[in-house]
Amino acid sequence: MKKNIAIDIGGTKILGVSFDEKNKMIDRAKRPTKTHKGIDEVISRLFKVIDSVEENKDNINAIGAGVPGIIKKGVIIFTPNLPLSGFNLKKTLEEKYNVPVYVGNDANTSLLGEWKFGGLDKYKNVIGYFVGTGVGGGMILNGKLYTGSMGGAGEIGHTIVDPAGPFCGCGNQGCLEAFSSKTGIFQYIMAQKRKGRKSILINDVDPEKNIFKSSILENALNENDELAEEIIDKVCYYLGVSSANMINLLNPDKIVFGGGLIESLGEKMLPLIKHYAKMYSILRLYDDNIFTLTSLGDDACIYGALTLIENPEVQD
Repeated sequence: MKKNIAIDIGGTKILGVSFDEKNKMIDRAKRPTKTHKGIDEVISRLFKVIDSVEENKDNINAIGAGVPGIIKKGVIIFTPNLPLSGFNLKKTLEEKYNVPVYVGNDANTSLLGEWKFGGLDKYKNVIGYFVGTGVGGGMILNGKLYTGSMGGAGEIGHTIVDPAGPFCGCGNQGCLEAFSSKTGIFQYIMAQKRKGRKSILINDVDPEKNIFKSSILENALNENDELAEEIIDKVCYYLGVSSANMINLLNPDKIVFGGGLIESLGEKMLPLIKHYAKMYSILRLYDDNIFTLTSLGDDACIYGALTLIENPEVQD
């Protein structure tokens, strides 16, 4: 039986899943990425994940992969969180396993998975927000994943929502990611700590790290913590402003929200996002039903990688 292998390559983990001919999951494997050990170690770990879900290369039909960064024709042109900038992942995997390989940006691929396997494939125009450590984005336009001239389209997290806002990790100022990601939230908590504010968050967040678990924010909200409520309102405000820009610019059928922060707090966040989006949208274009939460969770990228294998024509 031939199997398709779907891979999610992230800054902290590499996840692999094998699928049978009916798209049923057969096996899955996960390993830490160990980015600090360099490119050879990361690729070695990738091979081990693939070999764990299918040890016989002759049984592999094709491989699909989602990777953070700018991807063009299987080459990782730039990736901020992996030692793989300039690396031809497609060629490397095709030479080792002698099968077709399809590679896409992880946020684009996640949106593709939600679109094809999350019940959104009846819509031709879908925008995706993936809110976690950063803010990833993707755009399906006229039934195809739009990737742009260099493979960098859909970087919604690095669109400017306040030119006078905080600096972002990308080097620009006022990006959506600087406000609405877990990295941005952490920076805001530390700034409030320096001002002497009291909060459950300030007690629970480790100042030695640049990130925190979504559950910490969720717990603080459940305790009606003032700073936590202020933060979630701020996060949703800027996600709403950004969504309004997408509505006014692209008039999508659906806007889908996923990622770690949404997984934990989506039910609380979505009404606020819609409230602020409505304030800034052209009202004849705004519709409550445009907005939805992801249904595939952490497996969205995996299913997107599977979609790249089965329907490569959907990638622009």
